[in-house]
Order: sequence, then structure tokens, then C-alpha cells
Amino acid sequence: MAALSPSLVDLLKGPNFAHLATLNRDGSPQVTPVWVDTDGTHVLVNTSFGRLKERNARRDPRVMLSVLRHDNPYARAFIKGRVLELREEGAGAHIDALARRYIGAERYALPLGERRVVMVIEPERITDQGL
Repeated sequence: MAALSPSLVDLLKGPNFAHLATLNRDGSPQVTPVWVDTDGTHVLVNTSFGRLKERNARRDPRVMLSVLRHDNPYARAFIKGRVLELREEGAGAHIDALARRYIGAERYALPLGERRVVMVIEPERITDQGL
């Protein structure tokens, strides 16, 4: 496991977007812009249960993230890792915290019946530039 530097934790805790790549069944990449977070050790991505990225991660846990600082896209990090867990517990509170950070909303407007999951990603290789 690769350790997250303090500057990378800062990047992941800021209102910075990431692009998450998962692998489709045929091996082709699937890339989605996502809100990103960290617990200080792992990278956290919140998504809806049943979305393609969630289904891909259940089948093949290998992922890659590209994270850019919102005010300076030349300050960035690339994280190769594995999804260790798809956690439903606490996912609703987590998406609300992300909504406060990213859009200033107290709560995330969940569609009726939507279930959230947190992808807990173990970083295996990290490259950062300008952090």
C-alpha cells in the first residue's frame, strides 16, 4: 500500500474533482468524474448502488484516479489502487458531507429509493505533480 502524503490528503479533502477509471467486462476503461475524499489512508468515492462503476469494481477491483486541484489543474495526482470494500454503512452521511464541500448544500438530494455506497480504495501507486 502506498501512503498518502499530507499534500495529497489536502488535495483529496478539498473541493477537487477526480476522474475514476474502472474496467468494463470486455477490459475497456470506463471513466467517470467523481467527488473524492479520504480517511487519511484510503481514497473514498461515493456512488449509487448499481451504477456501472460500482458494478465494475465488484467484478474487478482495479481502479485508477486522476485528481486535479480546482484552482490549479497543474497540481495533480494519479492514484492506482484496488477497491477493498463497497461500504453501505455511513454512505448517506458521507454523500451529505461531500454535498456540503462541493456544492454548499446541507444534504444531497437522493432520488427516491437510491442506495449509496462508499468505494474504499487502497492506493498501490501514487504519482503527484505540483502538490
